Amino acid sequence: MGQRVGHHTISQAEWEKLSQDSDFQELYKEKVRTIVPLTIFFIVYYFALPVSVGYFPTVMETKVIGDINIAYLFALSEFAMTWIVTAIYVNLAKRWDVE
Repeated sequence: MGQRVGHHTISQAEWEKLSQDSDFQELYKEKVRTIVPLTIFFIVYYFALPVSVGYFPTVMETKVIGDINIAYLFALSEFAMTWIVTAIYVNLAKRWDVE
């Protein structure tokens, strides 16, 4: 039975041939070089909030604007960071799809 790739089904032999292609291997390496650091960055950024609140509560409770403290601003920044990481990935994925 073949494997689905996009809208196409390819056989195991075709998949083996494709995986040996130098262009495919370079594209795969480029994707890994991009996705792994983005993922690590996002995970570290995401867990920095609970870790910071746990280990540095007085710093995170520091009021910045009215009653809004650093912890709230950091939490809100995670929404922005999610959109930024998503935009980076989507733009790169468009380029990869062309290749």
